[in-house]
Amino acid sequence: MTQRKIIHIDCDCFYAAVEMRDDPSLRGVPLAVGGEGGRGVVTTCNYRAREFGVRSAMPGAEARRRCPDLVTVPPDMARYRAVSQQVMAIFRELTDQVEPLSLDEAFLDVSEVDAHHGSATLMAEFLRQRVRDEVGITVSAGVAPNKFLAKIASDWNKPDGLFVLRPDQVDEFVRLLPVEKLFGVGKVTAGKLHGLNIRTCGDLAQLKPELLVDRFGRQGLRLFQMAQGLDDRPVVVTRNAKSVSVERTFSKDLPDKAACETVMTALVDDLAKRLARKGGRKPIHKLFVKIRYSDFSTHTLERVREQVQIPETGDYAPLLDELITNTERPVRLLGLGVRFRNDEAPVMQLRLFD
Repeated sequence: MTQRKIIHIDCDCFYAAVEMRDDPSLRGVPLAVGGEGGRGVVTTCNYRAREFGVRSAMPGAEARRRCPDLVTVPPDMARYRAVSQQVMAIFRELTDQVEPLSLDEAFLDVSEVDAHHGSATLMAEFLRQRVRDEVGITVSAGVAPNKFLAKIASDWNKPDGLFVLRPDQVDEFVRLLPVEKLFGVGKVTAGKLHGLNIRTCGDLAQLKPELLVDRFGRQGLRLFQMAQGLDDRPVVVTRNAKSVSVERTFSKDLPDKAACETVMTALVDDLAKRLARKGGRKPIHKLFVKIRYSDFSTHTLERVREQVQIPETGDYAPLLDELITNTERPVRLLGLGVRFRNDEAPVMQLRLFD
C-alpha cells in the first residue's frame, strides 16, 4: 500500500484576516469579528486581540473588558464564502482529493500527485504562497502520513507556518505529544486521563485498549489508536470533480512560446494518466490552457471541445496559439486540463406558448 501524504491547511484567523485585507486600517489594532452590542459573541479575532486573552465564542462584553481598545466588526458571511471558494479552487488545481472541513480549512490527499517532484512539503509551500499572492491572506499547513497528525501539524507553527512530520518521525513525535492535543480531549477527558497519571501519548499507549474502552466507552479505542499515531480515515471528497488538470512550475522560466510547445507533450501525457485515474468515463465539455508569466500575471483560455475522448497535444495547440500573443514573453508556469459536461444539471425547458 502506498504511504499516504496528507496536507491539512488552515487559514489564519480567517474572518479577521479577510477584514484586515479589505480594510488596512484594521491591521494594527486588536480586532474581533462579532461580539458587538450587549449580548454579541466573538466569532473570531486576530492575533493582536488574542494577546489580551480574547477568544472565539467569548461574550463581547468579556472581550472588551480584557481588551478595552478592541475593535469589533459584524460578520460578512457572503464575503467569507467567496474568499473560501477562491482558496479551495487553488487547492483543487493541485488535486481533486480535497475534503473541506469548514470555510477555512481542508484536508488534501496528495499521495498520487507528481507535481513538485512528488514532495508534499513543496506542494504545501506552493499552496501557501499562492494563497498569499492571489487571495491576500495567510494559511498554516501541516504535512503528515494521516489526517490526525496533519491537523495537529498545521497548528504547530501557527500563524503563517508549516510543519512537516515524516513517517520516520511519527513514533517519537506522538510519544511526547500531550494528551490535550488529541481530538476530542477537552478539559473533562484530560482531567480523567491526568487522574490515571496519563499526560502524554506515550503514557496513554502503555494502557490496554480494553481499559480505555471501559473508562471512556467508544472514545477509548480512538484514544488508543491516536496514541499510536494511527488514523486510517481517507480524505473524503464531497463533490464531484468538475475538471482535471496538470500544471508545471519551472525552476527557470521558459524563454518563449517555442519552449512552451516543447513541454506540451509531457503535460498532455501527465493529463492522460490523471484522467485515467480520476476522470473515469465522464464526457469532456471543454479544454483549457493556463499560463503564468515571469511577472506572475496569470491567464487562462478555454474552448468547447465535446468530441474529444482523450486529449492530444494537437488539441491544445490552437488554444496555446490564441492565448500567447507575445511569443517572446518568458513563462513561469504552464498548465492544461479538461472540464467535464454536467449531465446531472437540471435542464429548463421553455414553453412555446404561455
